[in-house]
Amino acid sequence: PEATFVVERLVEVAARQMGIEPADLRRRNFIKTFPHQTPVIMAYDAGDYNASLKKAQEIADVKGFNKRKREAARHGKLRGLGYSTYIEACGIAPSQAVGTLGAGVGLWESAEVRVNPTGSVEVLTGCHQHGQGHETTFAQLVSERLGIPIDNISIVHGDTDKVQFGMGTYGSRSGAVGMSAIVKALDKIEAKAKKVAGFMLEAAEGDIEFKDGKFTVAGTDKEAAWGDVALNAYIAHKFIGAELEPGLKETSFYDPTNFTFPAGCHICEVEI
Repeated sequence: PEATFVVERLVEVAARQMGIEPADLRRRNFIKTFPHQTPVIMAYDAGDYNASLKKAQEIADVKGFNKRKREAARHGKLRGLGYSTYIEACGIAPSQAVGTLGAGVGLWESAEVRVNPTGSVEVLTGCHQHGQGHETTFAQLVSERLGIPIDNISIVHGDTDKVQFGMGTYGSRSGAVGMSAIVKALDKIEAKAKKVAGFMLEAAEGDIEFKDGKFTVAGTDKEAAWGDVALNAYIAHKFIGAELEPGLKETSFYDPTNFTFPAGCHICEVEI
């Protein structure tokens, strides 16, 4: 954005006037202690900005630049090297932070996970995908967590008849915020499924372990498959007298406690 251009030009001009290598001036001014509270609402929790600068210099072969520059000059050409190092606020956004800026609503995200009696899963998310590939990424998350095939998972977004709440897709928030809401819902799903499995396997809930789509009783060979537990969750008469409602469907809201702060370094070499 425009602000980044202004900052980078200031650093570049300052480096030339002081006779300091542009990369070195940036390195000297990198934030080194964390957490770092900025004058505005941002609080950088972690970062290794020198590492990205060093790696970018290796990839761009900055050490060989002067040789390339001299070679270009012999052919009547000019050659230049430019840097841009950045921190970006993503994972938008903590409700408390945007509230201080006058936002009328928090920027949380919602997710609902519905497990059908067949074991297939439907995920309703407030994050809309328009080319980013959310459907694949979200389905992979659920598949790895529950140990079921991706083909048995459907992702629903953008349908306001089904998805009642959501704050949308922008500011690199779908992974950090949207998927976190899905994970919270999956946590609830697993917790309830363990209760169902406990009844099926005649074991205490605390002894039930879940991995790779199977529920097992610790220290025994007893086990129940994901599909069997999903089906039994809807057979209400099996849980008479227990504080357990039939069904396997959970909703969660996730309000981030902080932004995420990806950082990096760009190096551009131009020949004219």
